[in-house]
Amino acid sequence: MLLLDTHAWYWLIDGSPRLPESARRTVDRAAAHGEVLVSVMSTWEIAMLEAKARVAFDIACLDWIRQALASPLRLAPITPEVAVESTRLPEPFHRDPVDRLLTATARVDGLTLMTRDRRILDYAAQGHVRALAC
Repeated sequence: MLLLDTHAWYWLIDGSPRLPESARRTVDRAAAHGEVLVSVMSTWEIAMLEAKARVAFDIACLDWIRQALASPLRLAPITPEVAVESTRLPEPFHRDPVDRLLTATARVDGLTLMTRDRRILDYAAQGHVRALAC
């Protein structure tokens, strides 16, 4: 099962060439089995990016998010287990709260985090979380 980092989700929905074709195929294969998730924190992060004019939509931000979460994507919640795990990740890990929550979600739920974030990929290389570069 895949958990998409915020940028991977945005690139997927936007059709951006920044998401390599190989990553798109991986997402498509997982989606065919209902195994692609997006963290509720990514919805917050997208809304923050839109509020800061770092991304723009032709429709209201909430409508974009709702459409972008349409099947076959599923929303991954922040459970108490994820919240606690995010404060107890094996160190060293950086302090970005969204990255901590995404990483904790992947760890708690046994997901593979698809990301381009070098810090998370390096953390995964240490064996602390499963990650796939995109």
